[in-house]
Amino acid sequence: MSAVQGGNPRDHDDRAGTLPRVPAEQTGWVAGPAQAGEPILSLRGIEVHFPIRFGILDSLLRRTRGVVRAVDGIDLELRAGEVLGLVGESGSGKTTTGRVIVKLTRQTSGTITFEGKDASALWGVRRLRDYRRRVQIIFQDPYETLNPKQTIGEFVAEPLEVNGIGSAEGRRERVRSALESAGLRPASDFASRYPHELSGGQRQRVVIAGALVMDPHVIVADEPVSMLDVSIRTELLRLMLDLRAERGLTYLFITHDLSLAWVIADRIAVMYLGKIMEIGPAEQVIRSPHNPYTQALVSVSPTPEPPTPGQRAKRTILVGETPDAAHVPPGCRFHPRCPYAFDRCRVEEPPLFDVGAGQRAACWLAEGGRALPVLPPRSPAVVAAVAAGSAATVEPG
Repeated sequence: MSAVQGGNPRDHDDRAGTLPRVPAEQTGWVAGPAQAGEPILSLRGIEVHFPIRFGILDSLLRRTRGVVRAVDGIDLELRAGEVLGLVGESGSGKTTTGRVIVKLTRQTSGTITFEGKDASALWGVRRLRDYRRRVQIIFQDPYETLNPKQTIGEFVAEPLEVNGIGSAEGRRERVRSALESAGLRPASDFASRYPHELSGGQRQRVVIAGALVMDPHVIVADEPVSMLDVSIRTELLRLMLDLRAERGLTYLFITHDLSLAWVIADRIAVMYLGKIMEIGPAEQVIRSPHNPYTQALVSVSPTPEPPTPGQRAKRTILVGETPDAAHVPPGCRFHPRCPYAFDRCRVEEPPLFDVGAGQRAACWLAEGGRALPVLPPRSPAVVAAVAAGSAATVEPG
């Protein structure tokens, strides 16, 4: 899926269902949104380390016993109008990265550039007000996001009231437009309901409307459909892509499901233990992974293509758990579970090597654009022996 072409759709406010624009003089954010395909938000050297403390005394003395390296030095770029899928196992640092972007978590180090301006040091309610109008988040759990004591209309209107945007009549119009854009029609009917009167899919649509009402440029979607039925997921994913086309939205789509990222994303970034292991166009990453971790994820993902008659698909089965982020192994952090690991992997961490076609992979075997070798199937005895050493195994499907 390519990024939105032909200029920025946000420049056209006469489309059906578009929200009224917030005048630039009310925002305080001078720089305008980037044109489609240009960088709109960049992370450089972002680290998020959480201190480890034991007991009250450590907290009082602010004494640390180590750190949890949730995000450990990543560079990431969002291009205007694209969907960037951020994929990885639980504990890989995906959600923390998203929270850093929306300024809910303070980075330990690194810089954030948004619309050409340095937003790294923006903190405090007043200083963040303009930034958060343009960068919104959709949380995973709509049940926890919505206030059961608020009507849907009150929930969607709350950010407008907090930020002092528009008159009472203008706010009602923006709420109506946001609800209808999110597929909740008639808006007047849904605006008077409470969360317990809605289905799970409708609640997530309300959360989407709550983000749209601020007319954002970037939306961080943190597992937005993981709690929904498959049929409802399809509807919401189509809605998000339609809104991207209509409004020129840019998404960071966080998910643990690589096949879902393949469907919705223009580019995919794969995270493991706080690092970007591979990034590139979605089709390239799926069809030709250059990092063993990505290869393992791809091998166990569902595919619409049937296997070749008489052959069974080979799957890379990763044995063992992701290491503790408080005790990251030296060298390549994936080497304890990697079937290709050799001596250099255990002592030296690889950078992201350019492997062509806009794809980069952090693996010593990818240096110079080389492809990963093909490993032969292993016998059950060898698999058991390797598993005992907490390495990865490759076996027939």
